[in-house]
Amino acid sequence: MVALVESMTGDHPARPCLVLSNDAQAGGLVKAAARGIATAAVDHRPFKGDRAAFEAELVKPLLAAAPDIICLAGFMRVLTAGFVAQWQGRMLNIHPSLLPKYRGLHTHARALEAGDAEHGCTVHEVTPELDDGPILGQARVLVLPGDTPETLAARVLVQEHRLYPAVLRRFVTGDRTPILIG
Repeated sequence: MVALVESMTGDHPARPCLVLSNDAQAGGLVKAAARGIATAAVDHRPFKGDRAAFEAELVKPLLAAAPDIICLAGFMRVLTAGFVAQWQGRMLNIHPSLLPKYRGLHTHARALEAGDAEHGCTVHEVTPELDDGPILGQARVLVLPGDTPETLAARVLVQEHRLYPAVLRRFVTGDRTPILIG
């Protein structure tokens, strides 16, 4: 989130209007507020698995902020098809794997267990299918001897911070040509 916010300065065609989390203690909220960006939190726990009810509350601060584009970053909740449909073509996500490989969780460990020579991250448009939308960019890193999920994750994170801002800049202008790094 911080890398995206920091990229949206100067001649960047986008500006952040809201940082929203499902965790009121999320560090990103504090960092956004310190930069003068509106923040909101909607805790998913009181909804006890009722995703539609959670999303009905989640959409309220979004509608109030009226974003043109939603950028998911570390938002670890599966969104329903109904929610995604409201923002179809205007919602991006970053995922820590080279999609279509390793949708879902534990991507770094899965890449290591598979003996992959490379790993990375993907920015994609959000669709109702988990980690499945059109790919807008990928960044690759080599898997090194002795890598652990943590060391691999750290190198992938560096690339996430490069890739997501670059994809967002292009996406805002209507350019959906995939960016490939590495």
